Amino acid sequence: MTSETTSSMGMGANATPPCGFSFENVHRNNMIESTASKSSKSALPSATKTGTTIVGLVYKDGIVLGADTRATGGSEVAEKNCEKIHYIAPNIYCCGAGTAADTEKTTELISSQLELLRMDTHSPSRVVTACTLLKRMLFRYQGHISAALVLGGCDINGPHLFQIYPHGSTGKLPYTTMGSGSLAAMSVFEEAWREKLDEPQAIKLVERAILAGVFNDLGSGSNVDTCVIRMDGTVSYNRNSVTPNETAPLRNGITHSTKLTMGPGTTAILNSKFVPTLEDVVVTDAMETS
Repeated sequence: MTSETTSSMGMGANATPPCGFSFENVHRNNMIESTASKSSKSALPSATKTGTTIVGLVYKDGIVLGADTRATGGSEVAEKNCEKIHYIAPNIYCCGAGTAADTEKTTELISSQLELLRMDTHSPSRVVTACTLLKRMLFRYQGHISAALVLGGCDINGPHLFQIYPHGSTGKLPYTTMGSGSLAAMSVFEEAWREKLDEPQAIKLVERAILAGVFNDLGSGSNVDTCVIRMDGTVSYNRNSVTPNETAPLRNGITHSTKLTMGPGTTAILNSKFVPTLEDVVVTDAMETS
């Protein structure tokens, strides 16, 4: 054995562990997933995901965000009227697609950090600050946090719209769509978006884009939520601004046969008997313990 080999073995015993990302559980996770796929009894639980259509656009006085309200778990609809537009700051909101828990907690965490930053700096939050915090957090987890985001807001530099992918890559765009219904929504934007739209036109365009995802994507559905963020500091969060799948009028229009309605007295009473039980109740004083 040479001296170089001996010295390298001695250094290996006391060497500092390598820095950077740790992928030591990758092979273990692949083995668990392959084992679970072979046996249905040991199948791993699946997270609730939002097969989603989320959009955002810039108009002349601010930002308009939009989202559908259907949350799916696999092929089942887990929630018909969930909220996908999350509060980040008084002047910043964020639409989330992906795993429902990841989008909720990621936006809550960044919102808390921005609140502390506003208390420290005594100034409103900037949209690029929220974008930087989000992309750094998502890049740190290498895409394992399934949160695809559309971030929009207004600050002293004007209206800003960002799309943020789960791996941390971002882009600043005049309009964008994300989620499983993004292609249908993007077709509406590419056909009708113009610079310097006024607010009613922008809201109608966002609603059309979300409806395109609702009716052309099985993972999107139910209602349309919109959020308008203006340069004057006001915000309008319109919950269920469009409800294209309202079932009440359809149900009320169905006339059911009266033969299925059982009125009082339909079933004959052959015998009835009442037995009081109060006389069998014994009341005792409660014992006091010190």
